[in-house]
Amino acid sequence: MIDELDKKVIGLVQGDLPLNPRPFAAMAEEIGITEREFIERVSDLKKRGIIRRFGATLRHQEAGFSSNAMIAWCVPDARIDKVGKTLAEFREVTHCYQRKPQKDWKYNLYTMVHGNNRDECCQIADRMSRAAAINDYVLLFSEKEFRKTSMEYF
Repeated sequence: MIDELDKKVIGLVQGDLPLNPRPFAAMAEEIGITEREFIERVSDLKKRGIIRRFGATLRHQEAGFSSNAMIAWCVPDARIDKVGKTLAEFREVTHCYQRKPQKDWKYNLYTMVHGNNRDECCQIADRMSRAAAINDYVLLFSEKEFRKTSMEYF
């Protein structure tokens, strides 16, 4: 169970961190608790599995990358964990996840990469392919971004 204070903490950490040398102190003050208590709450929420992770969302255009691609990989089931870990280690990868293939779509592992242009994304995919020894993949380039936000719960 989560209480009202947990909901306030979740509401704050699901958004942007304040531009402050001590962002957790600023957020804690906003809801009337200490910085230590705020951090302990976040840690406890993670330990209990209520929060899976706490991380940054890359807005690639604002970070100077003009191109991105979702790379869909067809990986044998017996190698999915090893290949997933290998691909996730690339610094250019911001997302790496497995999905079940569909009738007309054989791909089961997905990585999102960012580069300065399409050619750079293709070069990244080629390096990843060689590292994982997987040659069956397709790059899906973003054409237009309509919305990019994280889920908001409270």
